Amino acid sequence: MEFELINFFRQRIPKYPCVRVGIGDDAAVIDLDIQQCVITTDVLMDGVDFISSQASPEQIGRKALAVNLSDLAAMAASPKACVVGLVLPQKGGMELAKRLYEGLLPLARDFQIAVAGGDTNSWDGPLVISVTALGLPPPGGVLSRSGARPGDRIIVTGDFGGSILGKHLTFTPRVWEAIFLYRSYEIHAGIDVSDGLALDLWRVTQESGCGAVVHADSVPISEAACRIVKQEKGKQKPLDRALYDGEDFELILAVPPAEAERMLRDQPLSVKLTDIGEFVAEKGLWLEKGKKRTALPPKGYEHKFT
Repeated sequence: MEFELINFFRQRIPKYPCVRVGIGDDAAVIDLDIQQCVITTDVLMDGVDFISSQASPEQIGRKALAVNLSDLAAMAASPKACVVGLVLPQKGGMELAKRLYEGLLPLARDFQIAVAGGDTNSWDGPLVISVTALGLPPPGGVLSRSGARPGDRIIVTGDFGGSILGKHLTFTPRVWEAIFLYRSYEIHAGIDVSDGLALDLWRVTQESGCGAVVHADSVPISEAACRIVKQEKGKQKPLDRALYDGEDFELILAVPPAEAERMLRDQPLSVKLTDIGEFVAEKGLWLEKGKKRTALPPKGYEHKFT
């Protein structure tokens, strides 16, 4: 069964010149032709990162690669290759694996990332899929979380909140946007929003040794967030959804004021860029509305361990 699946993958997965030894051997050999490599990995589990009864295998496979591409985007790295690990339910695992790849491969082609290999296993539990992606750093080094400076503007792509209505499965990683912006403008720090706007912004402040003030009226709120709030009849405000929902997979960037002004004036992307506040010297996270400033809890999604 496993050999049959390997042969299926070998026939379906496009060949790239960078993959010297690929599917079918004990390990892949990838010609990166560089001294540094950007590596990221994500593990997705049924019931945690997706619900298999509410998402197709194709959507799940696509998401598994997309979240890794979003991590590369956060560092302005160019995708190069990936490997995929599957832990399949014993019943129906063969067909499930094929459909997962049918969702993953179109996105891989879109971003010219080679699927160089992986591994499969089976058990009596739910689906688990893990992707490890490799990328090339941009000239001058990667964009990291640790470079934000007091005075930098907080620039974001897109809008936030309500991803549970579909975006968490269908989002397009901001890879090309990040690479273009990093080449065209001075940017001090960046992160992708996977666990929530407030929480991921807080992570930048923690790594950079500074604080941040978010202007409540400037946060771009998605239509999906407003729709959820309306359905729940006001249990939360749309802004709460935008700040805390997560899985938006947009970018948060720390940009010097003059560059931020130029970036916003240019609006060089198909997705809108918005200034939502500034980084400050005092450590902490605040929400400012009018003249009132209150502490902004760094809430969002976090995996819990005991």
